[in-house]
Amino acid sequence: MTNNVARMIDHTLLKADTTKDQIEKICAEAKEYNFASVCVNPTWVKLSSELLKGTEVKVCTVIGFPLGASTPETKAFETKNAIENGATEVDMVINIGALKDGDNELVEKDIRAVADAAKGKALTKVIIETCLLTEEEKVRACELSVKAGADFVKTSTGFSTGGATVEDIALMRKTVGPEIGVKASGGVRSAEDAQKMIEAGATRIGASSGAAIVNGLTSDSDY
Repeated sequence: MTNNVARMIDHTLLKADTTKDQIEKICAEAKEYNFASVCVNPTWVKLSSELLKGTEVKVCTVIGFPLGASTPETKAFETKNAIENGATEVDMVINIGALKDGDNELVEKDIRAVADAAKGKALTKVIIETCLLTEEEKVRACELSVKAGADFVKTSTGFSTGGATVEDIALMRKTVGPEIGVKASGGVRSAEDAQKMIEAGATRIGASSGAAIVNGLTSDSDY
């Protein structure tokens, strides 16, 4: 597995029972393998930022996670706070219920609140939670993400009923075009899984199995 693939991995730990020792471990692994980022809950952003200071590894966090059901104003505040603590990438969950209701205005406002708060300071990735959406809803979520100024669209939180699929990555890439990033998250456990996602159009891989992926192994992790 090449270093090029390692530089596409967001080394992820988002479980509720995460401890300081575990954060220190994933940051050490991220430095060792030169991953793109560590992706951690907001409470761990400051520590991760300190641990990764002076390296190429970014600190990514999640906003409105994992349900996406907080208000745009709350998500904007959460984004600003995360950036103040050292995050340079934010992965926000859309208002999934609003999307399913056809309330495009609210979905766009929701995404734009985060994109505007992060502008010039952090990349915005939009988690659309593909496992809960129809094909039409996936396309609409991607279109609204681009319209609202997001830098990436992302498949999944890893905490719902399913993760990334090759078919969803291909659809998302087709919808957003070549300029917007596409992140595959949830269930990418091996080098083979990662390669399939990249071939389908993914430019970033979210996985807790980063070390296994670059070492050609298979992990039993869900994320």
